[in-house]
Amino acid sequence: MELIEQVRTVAEACGADFFGVADLTEVGDVILAQGGPSLAGYPRAVSLGIGLSDALVDHLSESRDRTRDALYRYHTHTVVNAILDQCALLAAGCLERAGYRALPVPASLRTDDAGIAGPVSHKLAAHLAGLGWIGRSCLLVTPGRGPRVRWITVLTDAPLAPTGGPSEPRCGECRACVDACPIGAFSGRPFAPDEPREVRFDAAACDRHYRALEEAGEPAACGICVAVCPWGRRGTGSRGSPSPRC
Repeated sequence: MELIEQVRTVAEACGADFFGVADLTEVGDVILAQGGPSLAGYPRAVSLGIGLSDALVDHLSESRDRTRDALYRYHTHTVVNAILDQCALLAAGCLERAGYRALPVPASLRTDDAGIAGPVSHKLAAHLAGLGWIGRSCLLVTPGRGPRVRWITVLTDAPLAPTGGPSEPRCGECRACVDACPIGAFSGRPFAPDEPREVRFDAAACDRHYRALEEAGEPAACGICVAVCPWGRRGTGSRGSPSPRC
């Protein structure tokens, strides 16, 4: 069995629903700026994703419900992140046993409070692996599950063949996520790889929104942009078929 299939088998056995390999050689400067020189030397990334439960996501755009929001926060952040971390660790171990370097980057770890960012962009890795496109919400949108996926990355120097390349956006004129955001955090600009995140997404405003919920004793959960996206929603045709306005 080829190494890439060994890694895929390990990841899927652990619970990963999505698997891809990205070529990072063209984005070394981006990784250097975000994660520093210790991360910038890896030429490949293994991208893993787990789909979120529709029952937890579907009603998030309705009025707030403390129990529902607490369940969404717990399962999406605590449970799914833990499984992703385990998947990445096992996938990295498979690569290391084959004689290569492999660094699992945690699913949710903020290393830059000013920039509100982690050591590497999991969405960028998934995008470069051909698993989806960056939507107006700055989330990675997949054809089958829309943005209802959480991601993790394993950086490696293993000569794995990339599984794809950046997908063209398929949002069309849709602005469902932009219009539904309760704090107006999205500008509505389509993704452009040469533009900074700030022109599309006010991450600081989103962060303040979560902190305000915590200070009010409410579950720090939102996910409205995930729930309203027509991609991946049931009831809009077959899963992956968006509404006509998109």
